[in-house]
Amino acid sequence: MRVRTALCSAVSALSALALLSACSSSTTSASSDKPLIGVDYPRSDTDFWNSYIKYTPQYGKELGLDLKTTNSQNDVAKLTANAQTFISQGVKGLAMAPQDTAAIAPTLAQLEAKKIPVVTVDTRPDTGNVFMVVRADNRAYGEKACQYLGAKLGGKGKVVMLEGGLDSINGRDRTEAFNDCMKKSFPGIKVLGEATNWDGAVAAQKLQTDLTAHPDVKGIYMQSSFALSGTLQVLKQKGLLVDPKDKKHVFVVSNDGIPEELKSIAAGKIDATVSQPADLYAKYALYYLKAAIDGKTFKPGKTDHDSNIIQVRKGVLEDQLSAPLVTIDGGSYGGVPSVKSDDKSLWGNNLG
Repeated sequence: MRVRTALCSAVSALSALALLSACSSSTTSASSDKPLIGVDYPRSDTDFWNSYIKYTPQYGKELGLDLKTTNSQNDVAKLTANAQTFISQGVKGLAMAPQDTAAIAPTLAQLEAKKIPVVTVDTRPDTGNVFMVVRADNRAYGEKACQYLGAKLGGKGKVVMLEGGLDSINGRDRTEAFNDCMKKSFPGIKVLGEATNWDGAVAAQKLQTDLTAHPDVKGIYMQSSFALSGTLQVLKQKGLLVDPKDKKHVFVVSNDGIPEELKSIAAGKIDATVSQPADLYAKYALYYLKAAIDGKTFKPGKTDHDSNIIQVRKGVLEDQLSAPLVTIDGGSYGGVPSVKSDDKSLWGNNLG
């Protein structure tokens, strides 16, 4: 989707001088009239975040931005240090994806005091102000997974939920929504919740333990693709990686929409995922930072790119991007529509 809202390119003489100074050290462009933006990547050990990293410079170029990047490697202390570096480099805006959404508050306060707008991607800080949050509705992730598994299991049986980190609002939202939906809509299903802190090895070990103790488990909800490889390995070891029509099949729902998930759905290894838009996270994080630099403001309501901006608290708006359920047949499950896994509108089918 192309941004249809025009972004101003004119700046005052004073701003131009500031940008000239800021951009002179940029490693991405020799031009001196492009705003310098800092982007901290949260990690590079998952296919989802590696895709986000790939998309970011592409959209930075399209929007006419100079980028400086760092990687905080899932460590809030490193993110704080990286933010200090960006401040010293004179960035005019900063995109970040804090994985510990409570501990980032002091850094946000410092950036706000220096009038450096911040956009958080994928996660929303528990406290503190940011110009915009760019993420999908993570409660909807849990609800969609619940409705799919509830429909497939006929409202009865046991499912394992491989939770993300509960220090992250994403882990909390997905966990709470899945549990709430199951209690309300499918009380006959028992949920075995396992904390994994987004660690694939931990997830695999706990899944193996659960399948040994509860051989009648018929569903698995992985809160992101971090658990995909380990889950498939455990199912194969247990003789449960079988065709969906086989009675031994364990129904698996994931979150992310990476290419490997889409291939696994097509092959009948897993059954569904929720496509989290790595491409649009990169695009709109930078879009909103440029808008902030240009003095634009936003308010709650529908956008021109198939999403809704909501106010989550005073001083914080969130653009909730579309994140569809993806299945092999594109059917509707528990009233939730889905997209076929080979649909070309999915970013996971469009990586070079």
